[in-house]
Amino acid sequence: METSSLDNAAAPGLARRLGAIFYDALLLLALLMLGSFLYVPVAGRVLPAPLGRTLYQIFLFAIGFLYFAWFWTHGGQTLGLRTWKLRLVARDGGSITWPQATQRFALALVSWLCLGLGFLWVLVDHEKLAWHDRLSSTRLIRLPDVSRK
Repeated sequence: METSSLDNAAAPGLARRLGAIFYDALLLLALLMLGSFLYVPVAGRVLPAPLGRTLYQIFLFAIGFLYFAWFWTHGGQTLGLRTWKLRLVARDGGSITWPQATQRFALALVSWLCLGLGFLWVLVDHEKLAWHDRLSSTRLIRLPDVSRK
C-alpha cells in the first residue's frame, strides 16, 4: 500500500477494534483448547508437575504468539481483522516484519496488563493509535466496503 493511500485510510475506532479482538479471542480459545487436548495427555504423564506446568504455559503462550504473528506477517489480517475489515500495516504502509510482530505482541500484552489503557488510548490519540501501534511502528487501517453485484 502506498503512503498516499495510507494517509487516506480511515483509522478504526475502539468499537471496531474490540469487535476484532473478541472474534480473535474466540478463535484463539479454540486453538488453546485443541493445543491443551494434545499437550496434557502426553506431557501430564511424562513431566513432573512444576516443569510440566511451566512448559504448558510456554506452549499456550507460543500458540497465541504464532496465531497473531503469522497472520500479521502474512497479509496483515487475522480472521478477526478480516471479519471487521481491518488490516495491520507498518507505519509506512508496508508489510509487518517478524520483529515488528513480536514487538507488537509483547506491547499489546502490556496494554492489557495496564487494565486495557493501551487500547483505550485510541480514544485520545489524534491518529487513533493504541500504545502498541505507536511503539511498534504499526497501525490498523479500515478497509473500504466492497459492494457485491
